[in-house]
Amino acid sequence: MRILVVGASGLLGHHVRAQLLQRGHEVTAVARTARDGIDRAVDVSSAGAERLRDLLAGHDGLVFAGGMDDRVGHKRPVAPALHAGNVVPAVALLRAAGEVGCTRAVVLGSYYTYFARTRPDWQLAAKHPYVRSRIEQARLGRAAAGPDLPVAVLEVPYVFGSAPGRVPMWSVPLFKWARSRSPLYAPPGGSPATSAAAVGAAAAEALERASGEDLPVVQENLTWHDMFGRIAEAVGRPRVVRRAPAGVVRALLRLGGAVNRLAGNEPGLAMKHLDGLLLDELFIEPTSPRSVDEAIAQTARGQTWASRA
Repeated sequence: MRILVVGASGLLGHHVRAQLLQRGHEVTAVARTARDGIDRAVDVSSAGAERLRDLLAGHDGLVFAGGMDDRVGHKRPVAPALHAGNVVPAVALLRAAGEVGCTRAVVLGSYYTYFARTRPDWQLAAKHPYVRSRIEQARLGRAAAGPDLPVAVLEVPYVFGSAPGRVPMWSVPLFKWARSRSPLYAPPGGSPATSAAAVGAAAAEALERASGEDLPVVQENLTWHDMFGRIAEAVGRPRVVRRAPAGVVRALLRLGGAVNRLAGNEPGLAMKHLDGLLLDELFIEPTSPRSVDEAIAQTARGQTWASRA
């Protein structure tokens, strides 16, 4: 197959491209800026429909590995920026892919949509602009693609791993903390985790099957206590991880929300509702059960550049 990978310079896009090439497929790598390994430098957010059709012509499939992360800060209101970063380019690309006859597509999304789907009583879309943008990305993107183009949405949790010059951005302060002499505290709760390589493999498999499903990509469920302890081991500073009381965490979240309001900022995940996500064990049955320890170690090795910045 010939696959167009948008966002190929990012951590996940890099691994999607690598997996596809390893399986014998042809890949056109697209990113906003030119760099080694990128075939076409295109800002798909501003490219017109005709240019996107030209970009996709001759390809069997599409992977959208771009978008705006939930942790990226933005001036209030954040919803329009999330819509512009996550929904608009995905819809435009999938519409163009359907028009030129692509037969399969994958969008790299968020595991929060899994819980929005399975636990509607949590009202995550109403509470969190980021979750709403990911839900709209899938719904409107599939509608734009049309009935003949199956679109798989990978529901990606916390990711460990590295690529040249890339590590998960959320991991940089956490690994820096683990390297310091400061004590480590972990709140109650936990999250699914996976590796960047596993996301790449899942994307390649979804393309090969022409899947149109919602697909969680989970290797292991980790409590925050366990995750922080493993990170400390990986950076060479193993130590006891202490428990942070839920009440203290909630107070810190309220304080963070107040600081954001005073600064006119708004995160993609609303601080006043974040305790419902952070302090619960948001676990998902592993889809490819495997320890993420090696991916954590890769993240630690890949952060050398960040620690020197």
